[in-house]
Amino acid sequence: MAEPLKNLLHPALVEMMATQIAANATDFDRTRFIDLASRNMEQLELMQRAQQICSALGDTLPEEFETAAAILAASLQQSGRTGITGWALLPVSQFVAQKGLGHFDLSLALLKQLTPYFTAEFGIRPFILAEQDRALATIGTWTTDGNHHVRRLASEGTRPRLPWAIRLPALMRDPQPILPILTALLDDPEDYVRRSVANSLNDIAKDHPDLVAAFVGAHVASASPERRQLLRHASRTLLKKGHAAALSNFGFAPLSGIGATVEIRTPLVDFGNALAFTLVIVNEGSAPQQVMVDYAIHHRKANGSLAPKVFKWKSLVLAPGETVTMTRQHAMRAITTRQYYPGGHRLEVVVNGTVLAAGDFQLVMA
Repeated sequence: MAEPLKNLLHPALVEMMATQIAANATDFDRTRFIDLASRNMEQLELMQRAQQICSALGDTLPEEFETAAAILAASLQQSGRTGITGWALLPVSQFVAQKGLGHFDLSLALLKQLTPYFTAEFGIRPFILAEQDRALATIGTWTTDGNHHVRRLASEGTRPRLPWAIRLPALMRDPQPILPILTALLDDPEDYVRRSVANSLNDIAKDHPDLVAAFVGAHVASASPERRQLLRHASRTLLKKGHAAALSNFGFAPLSGIGATVEIRTPLVDFGNALAFTLVIVNEGSAPQQVMVDYAIHHRKANGSLAPKVFKWKSLVLAPGETVTMTRQHAMRAITTRQYYPGGHRLEVVVNGTVLAAGDFQLVMA
């Protein structure tokens, strides 16, 4: 069984932080910090532990933020010597976000300094909320930084709907201010950075689908394979929803003469096993057609209603008169992101955003 996520912050890590800070601050009360940061830690979840350590920093570091920031900067891991690194920097980032808003430039510089050792994507968001234009002016300069972690911070930290983080309502309403940042990183040499750009664009697409489709359309022509992959990933929500312009960006035209039938080969699925189905798709038209085949499982909820989840399957070109048979097995087993309920479920086959075939099955729970 995997170790609980909360255990990434633990008493030994707190002691390591205390040792590094004490080496750079002669008046630092190491014992008090350890007591405050570790108190009843075993009863706390991950973010509660992080906040408790953050509060302990506030209680034991100097009240003057400039002095506290200098101590923390000196205590960070740097090339050639040990220091605070990894998950220990989550509460440090929180401390800067909570105590440093009155010291804007100093705080952003410190968050930039620590991000190569643990992302500061959560820490920079309060600064964007407080003074968006000022924050983005600084963050925008990070797109040319020599460190790929800093470049990723520019895209990941400005995501309007970053998971686990406070949302950025102004950027959800109007994402135009972050488009220059994303544009600058479209051809970043690191896949790590490009995936972040794609995720940010996908966030934006949930509120502004036409804007993202137009953005992708403007940058997909003559794109390198790496950029094209980024833009395709950025369009994943739009493609699943059958957004016409998004489909057109990747050569998928409205369907004409495409037929499909689906056979549910396991009408009763025991939980822990797989739903098996076969699709027969045919091009009855007179011209080749590029098709994107997805499928949606309509999962039963606790109240008996059904909620769809779309899954990618395959893209192919069908010649005139061509028939293709495809089979699939979809596991119906325990996962952390979904609660399963017994009873009727539905499968839909979605081609270029249009439902062409469907069938029902029963999920049996032991």
